[in-house]
Amino acid sequence: MAPAVKIRVCDLNFHYRNRQVLHDVNLTIPSGSITAITGPSGSGKSTLLLALNRLWEEIDGCRVRGRVEIELDGRLQEIHSPALPARYVRRKVGLVFQQPNPLPMSIFRNIAFPLQLAGVRDRKLLAQQVETALRKVRLWQELHNRLEDDGRSLSGGQQQRLCIARALVLQPEVLLLDEPTSSLDPETGQAIEELLLNLKNEMTLIVVSHYQDQVQRIADLRFTVREGRFTRLPAGRPRSRTGPAL
Repeated sequence: MAPAVKIRVCDLNFHYRNRQVLHDVNLTIPSGSITAITGPSGSGKSTLLLALNRLWEEIDGCRVRGRVEIELDGRLQEIHSPALPARYVRRKVGLVFQQPNPLPMSIFRNIAFPLQLAGVRDRKLLAQQVETALRKVRLWQELHNRLEDDGRSLSGGQQQRLCIARALVLQPEVLLLDEPTSSLDPETGQAIEELLLNLKNEMTLIVVSHYQDQVQRIADLRFTVREGRFTRLPAGRPRSRTGPAL
């Protein structure tokens, strides 16, 4: 039996002011998979991520035409429907940026902040969810006695995992990651790869990456982008992990 469809993009076009960035994009992504998107800088990879969680609406001069359907809470929904609040979509479709962006607050509050915005006030529940998120990204043992430290004081690799934990604390159904290992050393990059492979048991992931070896190691589905046009690539043979992760 074929896996259920998690995301269906139909004839998606994206404009930024007078420039068209995406051209008639059509994608079907199954549940519980890792999809990798590769291509030159400026080709539209990151723009697709913005379109999938409606963050583009916060940027002046952007407009979208076409359909983006994502299975949320058990049913396929058009995410740009006026009946669907953007905050609901962004809670269900998490986004991790290329450069780690910890908030100017403690490690604990960095992760608890999205829950607090969602109305969670119970301190015990917040503590449980923060611990769970840190354990998923393998930071709990390193940071459990430093939770009041400023999140910006962490190393680059720790900051990236902190930002992934912040996205995971809301228990999204889809996780979008833009070059999640580009600024990391090989050992930390391999740890992130292993994390992503584990996470696909809980959610659907889309990863923008320019590392071809990485894409072949982790991706179930691969697309390349040139000048805003997407092409599906044949499945690659997974590479050995004996070499550097990046």
